[in-house]
Amino acid sequence: MKMWSGRFRQPLDPAFEKWQRSFDFDCRLLECELEASAAHARALKQAGVLEQGELESMLDGLEQIGVKAEESAEFLDDAEAEDIHHFVEKQLVKLIGDAGFKLHSGRSRNEQIATDLRLYVRSGCDEISEAISNLVSVFLDRAEHAGDAVMPAYTHMQRAEPVLVAHWLLAYVEMLLRDRDRIADCRKRTNLCPLGSGAVTGSTLPLDRELMAQELGFDSPTTNSVDATSDRDFVLEFVNVLSLLAVHLSRWAEEMLLFSSQEYGFLQLPEAYSTGSSAMPQKINGDLLELTRGKAGRVVGDATSLLITSKGLPLAYNKDLQETQEPLFHATETVLSLLPLVAGWMQSVEFNFARMQAAAETGYMNAFAAATYLVRKGIPFRIAHEQVGKAVRLALDKSCELEGLLLEELRNIDSHFDEDFYNFVKIENVLAIHDVPGGTAPARVREALAAARKKVAIQEEAHAHA
Repeated sequence: MKMWSGRFRQPLDPAFEKWQRSFDFDCRLLECELEASAAHARALKQAGVLEQGELESMLDGLEQIGVKAEESAEFLDDAEAEDIHHFVEKQLVKLIGDAGFKLHSGRSRNEQIATDLRLYVRSGCDEISEAISNLVSVFLDRAEHAGDAVMPAYTHMQRAEPVLVAHWLLAYVEMLLRDRDRIADCRKRTNLCPLGSGAVTGSTLPLDRELMAQELGFDSPTTNSVDATSDRDFVLEFVNVLSLLAVHLSRWAEEMLLFSSQEYGFLQLPEAYSTGSSAMPQKINGDLLELTRGKAGRVVGDATSLLITSKGLPLAYNKDLQETQEPLFHATETVLSLLPLVAGWMQSVEFNFARMQAAAETGYMNAFAAATYLVRKGIPFRIAHEQVGKAVRLALDKSCELEGLLLEELRNIDSHFDEDFYNFVKIENVLAIHDVPGGTAPARVREALAAARKKVAIQEEAHAHA
């Protein structure tokens, strides 16, 4: 029996009936539906709709449904269930009889799906936050292991200045910590309870909304029934946060693919996360990295789909909102499956520190330091920049590095060059002069590592009390 069939004389067109069902995908919400239904049942008892025995029978039936679903995936094979709400009602009536129909007293599927989705997103926030923390820890471990290893930093895809490998890895840590902050912020706005909102104007029964919210771990009930039943901002916000996280992972994947190429040779692809070529025996392909880029595009597409679906909807509930579920599920499941794999890849990758160092010591990457040398001699930076540019031009003509120029040649360009120049532009000193918070001076990077560890600990403590 449909949950709404009394008004209708004709059955649904079979093709339409199958086409409009959502149970095939919203069956993911079973645990959320059972949890919210139990809270509603207790509120019905308090409102005098259920007797104590009926409540106990109902709660036991809901628990049995959960157990059956855990024991057998076939339990969820139901060609008749229109959605997760219809499925639970059907199963409950099978278990406890017509008393199961009382569960729908004073509520609507509009508030049910809004509640289920908030529970789902909240859980997703928690799981993804934990996975991000694990990934950050891997990055921090690799940064610490890198010690004072050096590599080129790039701008415009060209070598720019030497940088500690640890400092480069910490850039990804900062991205991921921002992602986790955004998820925590999203969770706050998600954690409100729509139960008691009815179809659009609020329940017709005196339900204790505060109690239901408290039982489900929500901070408070939603404040407007019209908004509560049609609001999917929390879904849009969550998936947009995931899309930005996916973009960060995609940027990481692109850089790792570049650095693993023979042209760079900065790292060796982990075989456990790579595949070979069916035609070329020598090949090792970074499939995890490539799929990370590809899946990031799909998550960004999920965010776009949600925005477009929602942009023209009048208040309150419209069935268009059913189409917001699959992008949410896809984005969540994609990111949850991806983060542990990225962590495993980062734990396994082997960096070629010698190749990185060699690249950082060639190509005039100490030119900015050379200009700084002249600035410290009292030369205005713009003039120092010009003079070092001339020195680079001369070194190019001679096929040598700046430190390969004779002091006489340097003094012909600018008289302020002296013997101490050659020590100043050694790589360890080039790194050391970037001695500012956030800079790549080794002492600053060690401070940044400690600060990042502290940030992770603070975030984890805040999450534990959320």
